[in-house]
Amino acid sequence: MNLIINEAISSDLYKVKSILDGIISEVDRIICDESIIFDVKLILNELIINSIVHGNKQDECKIVNVYLAIQDELIRIEVTDEGTGIDYNIDEYDPMDLKIGGRGLVIVDGLSDELYIEKNKVISIKYI
Repeated sequence: MNLIINEAISSDLYKVKSILDGIISEVDRIICDESIIFDVKLILNELIINSIVHGNKQDECKIVNVYLAIQDELIRIEVTDEGTGIDYNIDEYDPMDLKIGGRGLVIVDGLSDELYIEKNKVISIKYI
């Protein structure tokens, strides 16, 4: 039960759905649990959109790199953009502020078993 996907995506929001559908169809061949597939799709969607909008500022000349590996008992997702990176503390997010910024990472954190943010790379680990 091993799968490795490496994708380089231009920062074009209109292309995300088809690329995401392609990645998820590969994951679907390995993982049978629909709730895990839903979580992976939402994690990827949030991280890719964040990278395009906030990291690459929708500059279609810039690339978002997506790495997904399913090995043994875990799924590792890494999304890297060409932005300057973020210094983000999830514990400081207050949903009562009703701010849009940061909500996607809170969602990803809730769906992930481990989450790491390293400048312009976000790593999500999900155990299966």
